[in-house]
Amino acid sequence: MKDKTMIKQPLRIFKIGGNVINNEEALFSFLKDFSELEGPKILVHGGGRKATEVSSAMGLKPQMINGRRVTDEATVEVVTMVYAGLLNKKVTAKLQSFGCNAMGLSGADANCILAHKRIVKDVDYGFAGDVDAINSEIIDVLLKNNVTPVFCAITHNKKGQLLNTNADTIASEVTIGMSKLYTTELNFVFELKGVLESIEDKNSVISEINSEKYKQLIKQGIIADGMIPKLHNCFNSLKKGVSKVKIGDASLVKNDTKLYTTLSL
Repeated sequence: MKDKTMIKQPLRIFKIGGNVINNEEALFSFLKDFSELEGPKILVHGGGRKATEVSSAMGLKPQMINGRRVTDEATVEVVTMVYAGLLNKKVTAKLQSFGCNAMGLSGADANCILAHKRIVKDVDYGFAGDVDAINSEIIDVLLKNNVTPVFCAITHNKKGQLLNTNADTIASEVTIGMSKLYTTELNFVFELKGVLESIEDKNSVISEINSEKYKQLIKQGIIADGMIPKLHNCFNSLKKGVSKVKIGDASLVKNDTKLYTTLSL
């Protein structure tokens, strides 16, 4: 029988967005620092900007509603090619070049992330996926064999259908799923140093936001648009067992910066 008082090993999950992926210099620097992190780690990446570029080049007109992509049959093929193919393997190959034994994965691989097609309410987002379950046991097998999983934003429904799923949500759900086996820390890495008091001042980072302050900042209009679903994922993670959530720029991975935002309940 396992000792319930046993301290769980720390596991760090990093999510990087398109502003890092689309900048060769920033991506190189981040992945080099990420590869040097000791202990188990997981990387999740988006890549919506590249998907939009490829869609346009193929004569498809990307459709966005409330900042989220509408994924019809043609689009799900494009995002799978871009996310699970080009970008995922590009990131994986760069990590291998830095000596980090990474494995690029979609949710369909080893049934790692099971999802369902989003139920139509006010808006039909097409083949957008909402996560149902994380296969934490198989992910743990990889981690215990010193393999770093690199997840893209593609999931599946176990009926043969691939689904486009928000990368922030995947990062959050993977972190929650692994929290029963590890002490988990979720890091959202994007172009800013954290959540800003004023968008005009890039150093006006709000150092800590709890759930009450979050509501106040929304009312004040300081947190708006795409930051609302991102922070929703953060608080959802904390409520479901994640130990720590941080938002900041690529310097988070080196843990040598004082400018970032910590989320707490």
